[in-house]
Amino acid sequence: MTQPPVLAAATGSLLGLALGDALGAPTEFQDLPAILAAHGPWRELELPDPAKVTDDTQMTLALGDALRETMDRGPLDAPQMTEAVRAAFVDWSVSPENDRAPGATCLRACELLADAGRPWQDASRVDSKGCGANMRVAPLGLVPRLGDEQRAGGAQLQAALTHGHPTALAASDLTAHAIRLLAEGTEPAALLDQLRAYAGDNRETYHEHWLGDLWTRSHAASAEEFIRRGWDECLDSLERLRSALGSASPEADPCEATGAGWIAEEALATSLLCFLQFADEPVTALRRAACTSGDSDSLAALTGAFAGAHHGTGTWPSEWADRIEYESRLVTLGALWDA
Repeated sequence: MTQPPVLAAATGSLLGLALGDALGAPTEFQDLPAILAAHGPWRELELPDPAKVTDDTQMTLALGDALRETMDRGPLDAPQMTEAVRAAFVDWSVSPENDRAPGATCLRACELLADAGRPWQDASRVDSKGCGANMRVAPLGLVPRLGDEQRAGGAQLQAALTHGHPTALAASDLTAHAIRLLAEGTEPAALLDQLRAYAGDNRETYHEHWLGDLWTRSHAASAEEFIRRGWDECLDSLERLRSALGSASPEADPCEATGAGWIAEEALATSLLCFLQFADEPVTALRRAACTSGDSDSLAALTGAFAGAHHGTGTWPSEWADRIEYESRLVTLGALWDA
C-alpha cells in the first residue's frame, strides 16, 4: 500500500541518519551487557553531548554534495558522477575532520583513487562487502527526478568506488531503493515484499554504463554471474529478515537474528529489522539499533535514514536535531531535495 509522498522526507532521512550515527557511536564494539551497564535501559538511551557523528555521516554528506554538484550541471550520468564522487571521497579522506576511526577499506581505496591516472576500478576493493558501501548511500534514495536506472547505477557506483564486492553493490542498491520507496509513501508493512521482488528482478542486471569492467577484477566467468552472487546473498539476508519479523522479540539483540551489520547485506537487514519492529516509534527504533552487539553506529544510522524517510523531519525531537553535528549542512541538503 502506498500513501502520498512524505513531507520533508529528505531532511527527515538525513537528520535521522546523523542522529542514529551519533547515538550508536559510543556503543560500537561493545556487547549488550556492557552497553546496558554503561548506559542503562536501552529504551532510555540519550543522545551524547556533544552529539558528534562518525565517518558514516561525513561520507553521506560527501556523496550528497557530489551529487548536488553533478546535477547542477545536468542529468545524473556515470562519467560526471564518477569524477565528482571520486574527488569528494578523496577530499574527505585527507580532511582534518576525518578523525572518527574510518574504515580501513575506505581509506585504502581513497588513497588509490587519489591517483588521477588510475582507473577507479583498480582502486576498488573487490573482495570487500563492508557496510561502508551502504551506510552512506541514502542520498541516492532521496535525490528527486532520478530514473530507476540512474538511481540503481548511481547507488552501485558510489559503493564500487571503495567496496567492489557484488554484495556491496546489491545491498547499496537495495538500501537506496528502500529509502526511495518510503519517501514516496510505501507503507512499512509492504516494504519487505517490494524489496524482495526488486532483488529478484535485478539478479542478472549488470549496470555496465556505471560499473564499466569492474566485474573482470573478480573470479566470475561473466558480468551476470558476478552480480548474481551479490543479489542472491542479499535475498538470503532478506529471507532471514522475513523470518525474524515473525519470531524475534523486540527486546532481544536484533544482531542475533539478522547479523551484526559489519557487512553490507547484514547492515541492510538488521537496520530494517529495527525500523520495522518500531515503524511507528522512530526514536525507539534508533535506540534499539544503537543498543546492539554489532556495528551500532552504522545500524542506527541506516535505521534513522529509513525512519526519517517514512515520517519526515518533524519526527525527531527538536532538542536532538538542533544540536546534531553538521546540522546546518544536513538541513540545507535535505531542504534542496525536499523542494
